[in-house]
Amino acid sequence: MTTQPTPVVLDVDTGVDDACALLLAALHPALDLRAVSCVGGNACVDDVVRNTLLVLETAGRPDVPVARGAERPLLEAPVNARHVHGDDGMADLGWGPAATTADRRHAVELLRDVCREAAESERPVTLVPLAPLTNIALLLRTYPDAAQGISEIVFMGGAANVGNATASAEFNVFHDPEAAAVTLDAAADLGIPVTMYGLDVFYGPVVAAEVVDELLAVGGRGPAELGGRLIAFQSKRFGRDASTIGDAGAVCAVVDRAGLKTETLPLRVELAGTWSRGRTIVDRRGWSGDLAHDPHGEAPVRIEVALEVDGPRYAALWADTLLGRLGER
Repeated sequence: MTTQPTPVVLDVDTGVDDACALLLAALHPALDLRAVSCVGGNACVDDVVRNTLLVLETAGRPDVPVARGAERPLLEAPVNARHVHGDDGMADLGWGPAATTADRRHAVELLRDVCREAAESERPVTLVPLAPLTNIALLLRTYPDAAQGISEIVFMGGAANVGNATASAEFNVFHDPEAAAVTLDAAADLGIPVTMYGLDVFYGPVVAAEVVDELLAVGGRGPAELGGRLIAFQSKRFGRDASTIGDAGAVCAVVDRAGLKTETLPLRVELAGTWSRGRTIVDRRGWSGDLAHDPHGEAPVRIEVALEVDGPRYAALWADTLLGRLGER
């Protein structure tokens, strides 16, 4: 566990599991949530902003600035995942909107300002993108000096193995493959360490029905009830007894990196394949430089790729945070 609060900034397309991640980031004492940027993805960006403000207000964190970002991918038409997350993009709660409003800055401007302030204070932030990487690509290419205020990027996206949006591609990367490629290339150029929390570990941390009941029993439209409703919605929609905390696992990894096994591997994003566009091609060969038949050579981008997760450990971390019983662990 970290001993001092880690400054974090989340980039989201809230989303059921983004909401789970926001609750954890807003409430865990080891994290100092500085800002949240919003991007179109699971839902349109205006719904994402509304959902994000509601989650933070529910968590008692209306002080965290939230900004509206990119409406669509760099090149493609936008798609959404309402079939997964509900018509409102966040479990069709029916709760009224938050009293707070979004920051007047564009999300990229908010990210720039927070990163510059972090650099000046010598407390760089951990940037945690949980959505298509459009905002992050724009940030790093438009304001490369922002990198001085970023200690690392831990993003939810991609996979070493199977996809979900297609047989090859994970949704966040599939939604804006160019942004993913630009982000990873820019991070390599700027010396920002990157960890990919992808589908290989995404489904590992699951919350069982009895824990959902415990969360719901708290009531009061607080963070525990919200978390319970989110997981219950997912379980019902997919006919399961337990459901993953999804994106929240990437936030768990910032709090408790020991629960995650990673490997430093070369990676490329496929931009042109008919069947594989948006695939994160993770090179897991024992590279020795003698693969003369490979015309591409080793990918210039090398990142930490999450391959195994202690699912029960992260699920308990998430639930205990929402239930206010971290000291009992």
